[in-house]
This record gives sequence, structure tokens and C-alpha cells, in this order.
Amino acid sequence: MPVRFLHTSDLHLGKRFGNLPEDLRGRLKDARHTAIDRLASQARAHNTDIILIAGDVFDTETPAPAILRQAIASMGSYSDLRWVLLPGNHDSLQAEELWQTVADNKPDNLLLAMSPAPLPLSDQAVLLPAACTTRRPGRDLTAWMSDADTGSAIRIGLAHGAIQTFSEDALATDIIAPDRARLSGLDYLALGDWHGQMRINDRTWYSGTPEPDRFKHNRPGMALIVSINEPGAIPDVTPVQTGLFEWSTLTLDILSGEDPAEALMARLPLSSLRRHILLTIAVSGRANMAGRASLTSTVASVAPEFALANLLTDDLFTDCAIADLDQIDTAGALRHTADTLMAHSTDPALAEDERRIASDALMRLFSYCEDIRV
Repeated sequence: MPVRFLHTSDLHLGKRFGNLPEDLRGRLKDARHTAIDRLASQARAHNTDIILIAGDVFDTETPAPAILRQAIASMGSYSDLRWVLLPGNHDSLQAEELWQTVADNKPDNLLLAMSPAPLPLSDQAVLLPAACTTRRPGRDLTAWMSDADTGSAIRIGLAHGAIQTFSEDALATDIIAPDRARLSGLDYLALGDWHGQMRINDRTWYSGTPEPDRFKHNRPGMALIVSINEPGAIPDVTPVQTGLFEWSTLTLDILSGEDPAEALMARLPLSSLRRHILLTIAVSGRANMAGRASLTSTVASVAPEFALANLLTDDLFTDCAIADLDQIDTAGALRHTADTLMAHSTDPALAEDERRIASDALMRLFSYCEDIRV
């Protein structure tokens, strides 16, 4: 019989999202908790009763008691599933109180992968866990797997950390050997730490987080369904979607003379999806002042339909003509200010930052005058 399991990681339960609006923070925190339900649903839908969590179940070593106990209760409510928890760098073995509380309150269907020792998953498969001993162990905690005696069973490694310099926090270096599966005779190595799903080789995958928490990866929350027919067989790995919110970056490259607002509207996702999308709109290229003002106005008008919508125009250059300045004023103090700002924005003797400040100030003046006319 093949061995089948769901591979996930980086739930980061209790993450605070302190840089976001308060009402959105609550929605995102709840989405991380309900990811447990979506993982359970995918496991059942794909006919497996094993869920491997490759580290960072919790965002900190001291999660609030409600976060901790509610997570345990949620997993326990799926009594037909077995949840295997591995300490990661955010909730490492140094968090003795955390893991003792889990051990004292865990239901029978929750297994803790705390020690570097074989852990039977079934008659056909053995799990080889490498729990994070500290936030930054500084050594390859998977090395012990090479000497682990598992007989003729399917060998599944479970670890959390960086492959060479490939790390979520960009601080770890050369921790897990990228060919650990080959070196230790693993049929599959389930990794956590990198929040974007990624295949390292046929036998080694990062599952990615089931619920995104940043714009970095620009992908929905995912998990992996893994099936291994027999020892030595190449695993069958199927990505499945689990995320509720989408953190998406939309890039627009505007050509001179193109209407940036019209280009944006053609690219926006369907309105029925927007409530669960955090959107960054990164615009580059060139636009005239009217087009740029229209873009800003358009984003402001549709932003309430999204969970969050941010407009980035650092790489959008403004083409300014005399006709644009005439719309500010044809004479007087306002026109003098506009002429001065335009001159500064194109002065090669000034630093780029100074030219951009002048350009942004001119754009703001233009927008103010547009608003007054409306």
C-alpha cells in the first residue's frame, strides 16, 4: 500500500500583523487559525489521515494561551487525522514551557516530533524528524538521518531551515544539505521555513505556508499531498491550495501616452474576489500628469473593495508639458511654483532624490488643483 500524507509548514499561529489596520489584523489572524480546517479538508479529500507540519506552528515561543489551546483543540476535533508537529525556528525546543503545555493538553491524534529518533508513521513508513534546537542552530540538524536504522520502511525526513543561503529571513547560511535526501537515503524530505512552495529536487520540497503573510512570494497559500508507493520510488507530489487571503503584487509598465487608469482596470481581479486580496500595485514607466492623477484617483475609488490596496509609483516617471502647468494656473504664485518645481524635476545638476521630490511635489500641486476644479 502506498504511503500518503499532507505536507505543510509555517502556520505561524498568533502572528500579530502589527503594521496593518486593526480590523484587517483580526481577519488575518483568524485566517491563520482556520487554515487548520482547510488543511484537514484537503487531507480528507485526498484520502490521507497524516498531516506533517514542518515547523513554525506558532509565530513565537510564547503564544497567548488562547492561541495555543485553540490550536490544540482544533486539531483534536479532527479525530480521524493524525497531526505531527515539529518545532521550527520561531517555536524551537528552547520554548520548553510552550511544548510542555502542548504535551500536557494534546489529544491522542497529535504527535510531537521532538527528538532525533525514528518515529513510526505506519507499518510501511518511518519519520525522521529534525526539530530546531534554537532559533538559529547554526548546524545541519538533519545529519543524524544518515545513520538512522529504519529497516525496509519508507524513510521520510521532516525538517525546518535553510538550504544553503536559501532562507526566509536571509540570515541562515549552509544549514541543511541540499542533497540531504540522497545522502541519508530519504524517500522524501519535507521542509519548512520558506513561505513559498518550492521543489528542490524530486525528493525534497518546501511546502510553503498554508496562509500567506507577506507580498514576498506573490502566490496563494499552498500545501502538498505526497504519495510514495514503495521504498526508493519517486514520490508523487501534488500541490493543493489552502489559503483564504491572497497577497498579490500587480505590476504595470506604462508607456508614454498610455492611460494608466485604464490599464489598471483591465488587470484588476474580479470584484467578487477582492475582499480577500491584499494588493500592491507597482507602476513603472511614464505617464503625463493627468494620467497619473487619474491613476491615483482610480486606486482610491476601488481600494475599499479590497482587504488592502497600496499604490507604488516610485518607478513611474511623470511627463510634464506646458499644457499641464496651464491647468494649475496660467500666471501668479501657483504658476511660478509649478514652473520652479518642473525646472528642478528635470535639472541634471540635482541629485536624483531631489529631482523626484520636486516631481512628486509638482504632481501633488496638480492633483490639488484638479480637486478644486471638481
